[in-house]
Amino acid sequence: MEYGLVVIWLALYLLLTYVGATIASALFPRFAERGIAFGLPVALVVLWLSTYFVGRVSITAGIWLGVVALVAGAIAVAYRREPVDLRSFGEVAAVFTVAFLFLVWVRALDPAISPLAGEKFLDFGLVQSLLRADTLPPEDMWFAGEPVAYYYGGHLLTAILTKLTGTAGQYAYNLALAGFYATLVTGVYGLAGAVAAARDVPRRLAAALSAFFVGIASNLTTPARTILWLLPDGVANGLAGAVGYEISGLANGPDEFYFWDASRVIKDDPADFATYTPARGYSVNEFPLFAWLNGDLHAHMMSTGFLVLAAALCFSYYQTPAEERRRRLALLFGALPAVAGLMAVTNTWSFPSIAGLAMVTVAMAPASPRSLVPTSLRDPIPREGAAGEGSRIGLAVAVAVGVVGLGLLWSLPFWFGVGSGREVTYLPDRSSIAELIGIHGLFLAPFALYLYAQVGRSLDTRQTRYVGLGFLATVAVGALVDLAAIGLVLPLLVGAWLFARSPTGQPTEGPLPALADGGERSVGFETVLLVAGAGLVILVEFVFIKENVGRMNTVFKTYMQVWVLWAAAVGPILAWLLTRWRPDSERTRSLVKNGTTVFVVVLVCSTSVYAAIALPNHVGRADEPTLDGRAYLDDSHPAEAEAIRWMDREIDGRPNIVTAAPAGYYWDPEEGQGASAPSSLTGIPTVAGWYHEKQYRNASVYNDRVDDVDTIYRGSGAQQRALLQKYDVKYVYYGPAEQARYGVITVSQLEGVSEIHRSGEVVIYRVDQTALAES
Repeated sequence: MEYGLVVIWLALYLLLTYVGATIASALFPRFAERGIAFGLPVALVVLWLSTYFVGRVSITAGIWLGVVALVAGAIAVAYRREPVDLRSFGEVAAVFTVAFLFLVWVRALDPAISPLAGEKFLDFGLVQSLLRADTLPPEDMWFAGEPVAYYYGGHLLTAILTKLTGTAGQYAYNLALAGFYATLVTGVYGLAGAVAAARDVPRRLAAALSAFFVGIASNLTTPARTILWLLPDGVANGLAGAVGYEISGLANGPDEFYFWDASRVIKDDPADFATYTPARGYSVNEFPLFAWLNGDLHAHMMSTGFLVLAAALCFSYYQTPAEERRRRLALLFGALPAVAGLMAVTNTWSFPSIAGLAMVTVAMAPASPRSLVPTSLRDPIPREGAAGEGSRIGLAVAVAVGVVGLGLLWSLPFWFGVGSGREVTYLPDRSSIAELIGIHGLFLAPFALYLYAQVGRSLDTRQTRYVGLGFLATVAVGALVDLAAIGLVLPLLVGAWLFARSPTGQPTEGPLPALADGGERSVGFETVLLVAGAGLVILVEFVFIKENVGRMNTVFKTYMQVWVLWAAAVGPILAWLLTRWRPDSERTRSLVKNGTTVFVVVLVCSTSVYAAIALPNHVGRADEPTLDGRAYLDDSHPAEAEAIRWMDREIDGRPNIVTAAPAGYYWDPEEGQGASAPSSLTGIPTVAGWYHEKQYRNASVYNDRVDDVDTIYRGSGAQQRALLQKYDVKYVYYGPAEQARYGVITVSQLEGVSEIHRSGEVVIYRVDQTALAES
């Protein structure tokens, strides 16, 4: 186990957290503990933006200019403000350290960067490409000579941290994974605590609950399968049949538990899904613990901490009084677009969500959006009634458009290098009520109870009950007419919106009334997060990006955002229910208090079942812990292990190589499937690699290159010389996959092509382009 590297990376993370916290204090002056929990993502944004723009000239210069900018910014802010409170910093550092070391332990037991069960080859290949690069954009390791056609911002951030620590890429991969996880957990801990503190709800209780739900909890499918296993077979089969579920996996017993099952709930089986075997028949509904157990260093994971940072900036706006117009404008059109720019290049799917967050925040904030407009222009804008509400929404939409526009400017070079033929499609097959409850139920239940409690503050007991019955009826009708998301989520969205806009009600009499908790508003920023997540859930039921995997990616990338936003909201909501929901009647007070406590305990325990089973299973995967993501090569692929290490060690820069093509998900040399291992594990670009390139570019362009690769290996001499020169190939890789696919090759007989390395079953040839041109 590489303990020294763990210490170095943890020290760097905490140092960046402290320096970034100094800058964050200017962004979050009204936050509980002044936003220390966001010190690390703030620091990373500064480093990333500098590297992203200066990296067009020099990546190294961009990194060090980012360090200088970060330190200078911290000094400038510290000169005007009080220093970071060490006690508060210690609390944040403790949360980060626990989360970081937990994930380090998880990854050390299963560190392999393998092509199975995910996209680790894509992610590691991008990191390796960036580590080899002198300038941006990086060259595509699977499409030599062309810039990468994928969002690489998180991989760039990983490369920055790798260069700052002087770590080899195969170790940095897993240490960066742990850092992104800890950044998410710490950010949610900080945001939830601040939201709770603003509502006079116990801060640490809310923060701890939210941190649990974002870092450990699973969806409800695992506890549901556990119940089916415990029930008699007849009852279990009846219940499963009622919701269209076929008894499988954990429902048959713990021995059949598979940690992937909880992330494959929504059935989705388009005709062209056959090439995507790992997810065949289902959309993907990942949650954080599953994602980090699986271990891809993927965009939807690396972006989560910055989504929380964007939400925190929105909360800072939410707390800022109307009279502080300049500060609010600076947050909306200064800080937020910078984060959006990073997000566009890190996970493009989340880029619009930042604008959506801004829109919902501006519309629901205590300060009217009119106050953002110069005084001389406010008079024509309606203030009250339906017209006033319309102007509020219209101004919020205008703000969202502004955030998108400025975010595009921050990320402009990325958009020039991305081409995509994907289009927006409408009205897919929608999710069932059972699927939605299985995925989102752990959040929807507390949200519904919370809003029910808020209804009791404005209506009498009978009216409150009618509202509750109306909600249940809406859910039932939605399920019957194939609009389950509308029936389940829309009432919560509408209720949260109305309560955010309405004055505080009065305590009522009756069995389940709610106690008014004082203040001018009945709810707080938690409802902004609730509404934002609800909007995303409804959106993907009606709109998706057309790809050859159905709506899998749309659900996949969107639901992770929903989980993060709702996890930040659920802690303050549960803490309010536990500590503030108290009926006036002595007769029911203890019932409500005890019932709420039981509800929270059951929710926490049931969503812990997945971790309780998956983590012990995970422990048994490694004989000896290590963070070396390529250590598995000696056992799994000994014929190529030394050759790949030799390439990484001896070949500098980004010279082009040629390997077997097409390459798919699986590394099966006997079938001629190389999974682009030589390029994916070193970052050295190959002429044609993994067939993902069909999706990134187009099938005809990719297939033309595949044909050219075949010709390079076994065509005529004249054809081979022309293609080797066309693609500026410097090395030819001839391993087990190439042997199986091409048999005896002729390229090795060309003048200018000579053997440079031989190990295991691999021969590597060097191509002398000068000799080729002269022959």
